Amino acid sequence: MFLEPHFSGQRSGWLEVICGSMFSGKTEELIRRLKRARIAGQEVAVFKPAVDTRYADQSVVSHDSNSFQATPITRSAQLLDLPDQVSVIGLDEAQFFDADIVKHTQDLAHRGKRIIIAGLDMDFRGKPFGPMADLLAVAEYITKVHAICSHCGNLATHSYRLTPNQDTVVLGEKDLYEARCRKCFRMGNMLDLR
Repeated sequence: MFLEPHFSGQRSGWLEVICGSMFSGKTEELIRRLKRARIAGQEVAVFKPAVDTRYADQSVVSHDSNSFQATPITRSAQLLDLPDQVSVIGLDEAQFFDADIVKHTQDLAHRGKRIIIAGLDMDFRGKPFGPMADLLAVAEYITKVHAICSHCGNLATHSYRLTPNQDTVVLGEKDLYEARCRKCFRMGNMLDLR
């Protein structure tokens, strides 16, 4: 169950980060919050890294096929060109943005914007992924979502890569990744070292 942050006393801008492993519902939760903001009559703008072309070029799409129109960008500085009337900004797959995303989202929050960010907190090695650790450090609200371990059924916190490719960024779905709990992730990596 997701608990949305309570904002009744919040008058300035802020950052919300939704993080977790692959298949944990990060994009689904991002879309849910964006739809609620739009229903409330707030002006919403959504962005995704141009490198993420898995489902659609101009949308963020969850594994359940829910979607929200988005603008692909190549540099996080492009966020600063937003019209003033936009009050809610959504960012998906934040781990793929450049390191300046932290500074730019904070600048937007100082301008009174609500920024909702979704991304993988760890890469396939179990290490902090891209700018996510820094975004988590400066966020006012953090939601960590969990998948179900594909091996034992416990809560999954890790994204386990099924291929030997060692590049940090490898776009894929269930053909290349599994959600795993800490124990199954560790056991799989120990077997890979043999």
